[in-house]
Amino acid sequence: MAMRIRIAFSKTEAMRYTGHLDLHRAWERTFRRAGLPLAYSQGFHPQPKLNLACALPLGFTSECELIDAWLDAILSLDEVQGALTGVLPPGIRIHNIEAIDLKAPALQTQVQSAKYWVTLLDPLPDLDARLIHIVSAASLLRQRRGKSYDLRPLIEAIRRLPDSTDELPRLEMRLAARESATGRPEEVLAELGVAIEAARVHRVQLHYQEKAP
Repeated sequence: MAMRIRIAFSKTEAMRYTGHLDLHRAWERTFRRAGLPLAYSQGFHPQPKLNLACALPLGFTSECELIDAWLDAILSLDEVQGALTGVLPPGIRIHNIEAIDLKAPALQTQVQSAKYWVTLLDPLPDLDARLIHIVSAASLLRQRRGKSYDLRPLIEAIRRLPDSTDELPRLEMRLAARESATGRPEEVLAELGVAIEAARVHRVQLHYQEKAP
């Protein structure tokens, strides 16, 4: 018997500089330390059956990450959460665990878009004018890995948030996050004339749709 679980979790400041592959390995180690029967793929090089929803770039934090895990036994969700909570590494905080249909599609195929909050570390006097330029543009041609692409259709929404108590300007971006069309906050910032080093990016929501297995 087997089960598939979906874990909603935060990646906090302590893991800001942990990359996607290292995050995957951290979850694998966590399941081992918890003594949970993580399932493995078949073949000459079995791999743990773990599926992260959407890669989070190095240097970003998040409160809405998702990971699916397959177990070789059917356990109560309380038992799973209790075992994991005791061995979580600094920087990961679990919000919720639910059981998922074994035949449900991979998480990566379900994510449609992602919402980010971005804090600019330096004032930008003409920020509103730069935002108007992006919103009103018919296209924003850029280069990614030597290939041209249009950033504009990947920006579903962008707006300025009320400034925080430290008066640093903040933005909210909703960017496409489909398999074949992904908008990246650092590229939107580059279009605004802001270096990624001069901003803090926090993912606050993944928009995804369940598809029938």
